[in-house]
Amino acid sequence: MASNIPRQDGGNLALTYAGAGVDIDAGDALVERIKPLAAMTRRAGANADLGGFGGLFDLAQCGFRDPVLVSGTDGVGTKLRLAIQSGLHDGIGIDLVAMCANDVLAQGASPLFFLDYFACGRLDVDVAERVIAGIARGCVEAGCALIGGETAEMPGMYAPGDYDLAGFCVGGVEREAILPRRAAMVATDVLLALPSSGIHANGFSLVRRVIERSGLDLGAQAPFDPGQSLAAAVLVPTRLYQKPLAPALTARIVKGLAHITGGGLTENVPRMLPPELTPRISHEAIPFGPVFDWLQREGAIVPDEMRRTFNCGVGMVACVAAADVPQALSLLGAEAFVLGDLVSTGA
Repeated sequence: MASNIPRQDGGNLALTYAGAGVDIDAGDALVERIKPLAAMTRRAGANADLGGFGGLFDLAQCGFRDPVLVSGTDGVGTKLRLAIQSGLHDGIGIDLVAMCANDVLAQGASPLFFLDYFACGRLDVDVAERVIAGIARGCVEAGCALIGGETAEMPGMYAPGDYDLAGFCVGGVEREAILPRRAAMVATDVLLALPSSGIHANGFSLVRRVIERSGLDLGAQAPFDPGQSLAAAVLVPTRLYQKPLAPALTARIVKGLAHITGGGLTENVPRMLPPELTPRISHEAIPFGPVFDWLQREGAIVPDEMRRTFNCGVGMVACVAAADVPQALSLLGAEAFVLGDLVSTGA
């Protein structure tokens, strides 16, 4: 019987990209599925159409007078490993947006647009769609448009079922509103905090070690939250802070912001301060949630290590003048609380 498989001149079977492990048709199918997801992120400046060689954004439509662009890029670290192991892919895209958009926000900028990079060994369209749906939800929450991205199928680079994520966010801020305003900071300024939603996306190499030590399966009931599995409890997506912070930023009463990521409160709060000032934090004021209590107890983690590794219940810190505290607390909402103040270095 004659074969329909094309042959090269030497008689060998002709190779194809699909045969090498890259399915172009699957990639095309994914693009079609995510077009409506991107469309739901439309905002002024972006039409959120996918399929071109680059994402377009019209800055003139945003109403800036003297804009400065602020960019940020990040991933979600080894939190991905727990998402893959548990099959809970729906929130990891929110984490990706939040890790980038919250950094941009810390400079006083409103997130404008976002692009993602999804890499895998073999494309599972259903899984990729769930991840990108989370990215779209994160973009809506951050007020930015998903204007493009890249899906890379790279056989031999990733184990079956594995994938990796990276993201890129661009925000805009009026030049006069760029944060931090270090020259305006003085001793007696007050630090206000907005709570985290959980672990966010830092410290998961240690989280995974604690889970291993506990002997618990990811599908088991969370010891600190009987209403959900351990996997679901530790994978709660990172909180986005654009909406709660917007009124205070508009009022121009915020002197600086610190996004509490890797390094915790210990290393991130000083990043917004001038060298002559240091934070004095009341750790007793922090709502140290059940997940952190469990991690510390199960892992026998000392307090200093907890504070340098995890956010411990604080996701964003704002510096304001002491006289502006009542207004700031009113604008930030009921969850905001006084975390501490600034003192002179060496005081």
